[in-house]
Amino acid sequence: MSDQTHTDSSGQHPYTVVVGVSSTSKSPAALEWGAAQAAQNGGRLVAVRSWRLTGPPGTTSGGAAARITDERSTESSEQAALEADVAAVLGPDHGAELRVVRGGKRKALLAAADGADLLVIDAPRSFTGPPMLAQRLVYAAACPVVVMPPRVSQSTNPLATAGRAVGRAAVRSAGLAGRPGYRPPMSTD
Repeated sequence: MSDQTHTDSSGQHPYTVVVGVSSTSKSPAALEWGAAQAAQNGGRLVAVRSWRLTGPPGTTSGGAAARITDERSTESSEQAALEADVAAVLGPDHGAELRVVRGGKRKALLAAADGADLLVIDAPRSFTGPPMLAQRLVYAAACPVVVMPPRVSQSTNPLATAGRAVGRAAVRSAGLAGRPGYRPPMSTD
């Protein structure tokens, strides 16, 4: 969508909340909070997800596969996934405007937030993702940015906690395999 300026029936710019929706976490806390802010201010909610075109898969010989990724089909599948993710969090009658934008997260969110009143994102789940995305958005956005902290945006599922503990133990065991008598330093966490 190229039209970034929307007006309501009175000719005024409606209060606009843009929410970045992650394809991995689905950003439930950011969506719920952003929807509540839009409703409280009689405004609108815009859910945004960025996507990138993936290259063709490799082959065993090291060359590229003959199958080429179709841009239109990728975009439509991203649109369907965004619709499903927003509906799962806010319900099927959410009323949010959905935008899938080809490109990087930062540029997509900044473009969508241009002219908006508020930008809401979840805090990154780890530091392995785009470096300092939240901080970069705070400094570059033309509107206030709300970053949902991990304690709010990440549920504490006992099964997930147990899974992480088992995973850490498996990695530790694999690292010690074949090293009799080796003791790693004690962790402080």
